[in-house]
Amino acid sequence: MRCATATHIGLVREENQDEVFAKDFEGGILAVVCDGMGGERSGSQASEIAVRELFDHFEAGYRVGMEPQALRTLLVSSVSAANSVIYTTARMDYKSFGMGTTCVAAFVEPGWISIVNVGDSRAYLMENDVLRQITSDHTVVNMLFQQGKLRRDQMSQHPQRNMLTRAVGVERVVSPDYFRIPYADDYLLLLCSDGLSGCCSEEEIHQVLVQNTFADAPKSLVALALQKGGRDNISLAIVTK
Repeated sequence: MRCATATHIGLVREENQDEVFAKDFEGGILAVVCDGMGGERSGSQASEIAVRELFDHFEAGYRVGMEPQALRTLLVSSVSAANSVIYTTARMDYKSFGMGTTCVAAFVEPGWISIVNVGDSRAYLMENDVLRQITSDHTVVNMLFQQGKLRRDQMSQHPQRNMLTRAVGVERVVSPDYFRIPYADDYLLLLCSDGLSGCCSEEEIHQVLVQNTFADAPKSLVALALQKGGRDNISLAIVTK
């Protein structure tokens, strides 16, 4: 398995508050993308803590050949560990109050991908040249859409389109979504912050992935987001065979 990452401050922000990291473990790869929030420097602090704590917790509990339920428990508890540290840190310093971060993490092992997510950073899976979104955004507009109160074409223009309903570190307890899916031989997994998915359509992302080599895809996706305005930090991780 191979993994590549990329991050860019974008064209508008004064600071990159995203964090992206990936690491090889015996038996698989763990990749994480976090998009921090909470004011000056607090967002970058939250995403940095999240990645560090998640990887530390996962590494301490990981064993080769873990049963699916044990792996699920480890991934969810790794996000919870990050949540606890961010939540406590924010309450020890009033300047950091309210800080938090999105988080999407995936452990890829032979035949299976296990994903946890909180917020609107996404996971996509491409198989047989078909790209599909795996995660569901924890946002106000997506909640309204699922309730039938908003049409899909209204979501991008809604005044609360960037408001999260769930984030790591904001509440004492966090509930990540979890997915475990098999994959085909020609798979490609994409994790990204909304600096990519928020300004580029699924069709545009798909086109870049099929037209570029694995080595060129990360920088080409960043270039696409910049071409579309680069209004936010842009971060992504790609995993393939």
